[in-house]
Amino acid sequence: MSPQPEEPRPATIYDVARIVGVSASTVSRAFARPGRVSFATAERIRKVADEIGYQSVSVRRPMAQGRSRRGTIALVVADISNPVYFEMIRGAEEEAALNGYTMLLAHTRESGVIEREAIERSMDIVDGIVLSSSRMSDAAIRAMAKQKPTVVMNRGVKGVASVITDNVRGVRRAIEHFKELGHQEISYLAGPEASWADSMRWGAVKQAGLELDVRITKVESAAPTMDGGARAADKVATGKATAVLAYNDQLALGLMRRLQANGFGIPEDFSIIGFDNSSGASLIVPGLSSVAAPLHALGATAVRSLLAISRGAVSTHEQAVVLPTRLVLRGSTARPRG
Repeated sequence: MSPQPEEPRPATIYDVARIVGVSASTVSRAFARPGRVSFATAERIRKVADEIGYQSVSVRRPMAQGRSRRGTIALVVADISNPVYFEMIRGAEEEAALNGYTMLLAHTRESGVIEREAIERSMDIVDGIVLSSSRMSDAAIRAMAKQKPTVVMNRGVKGVASVITDNVRGVRRAIEHFKELGHQEISYLAGPEASWADSMRWGAVKQAGLELDVRITKVESAAPTMDGGARAADKVATGKATAVLAYNDQLALGLMRRLQANGFGIPEDFSIIGFDNSSGASLIVPGLSSVAAPLHALGATAVRSLLAISRGAVSTHEQAVVLPTRLVLRGSTARPRG
């Protein structure tokens, strides 16, 4: 009787480690605590494991039928109470669900410290991270992107995939509209000091002022909220500007309400334009003119980019994906008195 052929030996963690050229403990971490291993190394480990048939004892997420591997994506937002994030979140969540992923939402309250802590806590349990209006430094974001696939919304970070709106064109159109109406003194109601978008918008306001020959002043705000806009009303009322472009709709709405409560007419005394065209812009009287950003598309595009990166798409990250803006006119702008 001929001997029975021996069954092939199952692949082990040591086989994976030998082929990849790392220690067995690194292979173990790649499956159990992926945030502790660089993205490139973890991907090589997973690829080799699949090729030789190694099955980790760690829980491995099942494959979605007809879709990519199921997993979790973290979406980190600066202020969940700001309506501008609602459509971004919807766009991101719907795109994630379409691809078989669950969305984990983190609220950082405009704090870079809280943002970093939230990311560190979730690093080991998510497959990728989308940062919206991040308050962390560029260096911190780049370091994080080396550990997990990362996409940044509303901010350009060199070396990291980014999705932004056309701030420069949006600001230019708003200042052009004020100029066409006859306004010669325009204020910019600023956003958070740490905001990349605020820096871009203020730079675009100054450039447009020079090119269109209108005088520009900057009014600081305490916070990018309706309360922040209300608290800036006295500065606006005592200044020379007859038109105001606000960093976002929340500031513009708060400014409008306080000026009206103090007896000023909108747009008779002050013309006001916000930014983002969020849901509240059309719910007040007069309606708030606003630079519209494609918020739903912003969230969806960020998730699509993230999934492409996680699947091995090659990107230089040198050019951010720029989505168009448009000026939506309502009743908050008019020619200045006199």
